[in-house]
Amino acid sequence: MSLGPYASFIVTSYLAAALVVAVLTAWIAIDYLNQKRRLRELEDSGVVRRCGRRATEP
Repeated sequence: MSLGPYASFIVTSYLAAALVVAVLTAWIAIDYLNQKRRLRELEDSGVVRRCGRRATEP
């Protein structure tokens, strides 16, 4: 596969896009874990959800 004279630009662009996607995925995963922890802390302190279920129940 020949990318021509712009091979370095093309490869760098794909790597940058992959890095952005990886960072966003990690950010979402970390935020999800933080939200679960905060919800668990609220439930442990006595705050309940309107539906009456715990966050871990489906």
